Amino acid sequence: MKELQLIIQAYDQAKSENQKVALATVVKVDGSAYRRPGARMLVTEEGKLTGAISGGCLEGDALRKAQAVIFQQKSMLVTYDTTDEDDQKFGVGLGCNGIIHVLIEPIDFEDSQNPVELIKTAFADRDAGLLLTIFSVKNSKSEQIGTVILEKGGRRLGNWEKRIADPELKALLEKEIAGFDSIGIIKSYPDQDDISVFFEVLKPAIRVLLFGAGNDTQPLARMAEILGFELVLIDGRKNLATPTRFPFAKQIIHGTAEEVISQLETDGHTVALLMTHNFEYEAIVLEKLSSCMIPYIGILGPKRKTEKLIQRLETREIHISSENIFAPMGLDIGAEGSEEIALAILAEVKAVLAKKPATFLRDKNGPIHEQNQ
Repeated sequence: MKELQLIIQAYDQAKSENQKVALATVVKVDGSAYRRPGARMLVTEEGKLTGAISGGCLEGDALRKAQAVIFQQKSMLVTYDTTDEDDQKFGVGLGCNGIIHVLIEPIDFEDSQNPVELIKTAFADRDAGLLLTIFSVKNSKSEQIGTVILEKGGRRLGNWEKRIADPELKALLEKEIAGFDSIGIIKSYPDQDDISVFFEVLKPAIRVLLFGAGNDTQPLARMAEILGFELVLIDGRKNLATPTRFPFAKQIIHGTAEEVISQLETDGHTVALLMTHNFEYEAIVLEKLSSCMIPYIGILGPKRKTEKLIQRLETREIHISSENIFAPMGLDIGAEGSEEIALAILAEVKAVLAKKPATFLRDKNGPIHEQNQ
């Protein structure tokens, strides 16, 4: 998410300076690679890079090819075979043992539905969007169809009507979109001139409802910004909950617990972190959050504190589900101090939202990343 935010910023900057750009997207990976489908990099004609398609080993070659794409104004599909023992041809030993397919597309600023504009539209509100990128490995030397469809909120945007000439392919994609189950995947269609389609779900930024403006929450706010999370700070102390102390907060809400709960906005991509050190405040907030469909509610402090909070609410016949309550919140990494505690909390948030067990990668069987195809 953060990478796409930076790409959008770089795109807007280049557009204001009339600097031509191209967008490189990892669309398919066979085997192991540092980045997975959906990784992107924006390249300007002067050679400025934003984002990444690898750990740094492919960027130099991709830069040169992207500049050629900008000059010719034609998309291309580039394949990097890192299974080749002679991988020194890219300048370093890659050691990835995978085949990486990268689509490079010229970006037309005059086109209001170019690939970057579609990505911007996808993140314009809190609804998820489905982005379709069409390419052909077999016909890689031909100009690629590219990123042409965004399905969002019942609307279909993009240049698909102009870029897809085959009515049979259009009908096929219509059917695929209608039956899509919101999981990113790559599908191949041998009967359709061997094209492949990368169905990519672009979800809104994780919204963090941070209750508490003490010094211990400042490192967490900074880390949330680095991760591209949308931070909403809530506290009754106006002298602490300020833009100066929390410059990365998208919104700051002041008030008593009764006053702020009516202003909360939540969805399936929202998490709540209770760090006020105020038992009564958090009891009122927790009652409100218990009725919200959010995947993560973290409570700072000892387990006994949370038990007392829940007991308080149950005496009022308010049932609290333990499924989305994480208390004490944070992974057990031996954290000491506010910075390390913030790291433990945000790592747990990421693991929960990604539905991962947060174990050591060395103990995982199989590849690090899930396969998209």
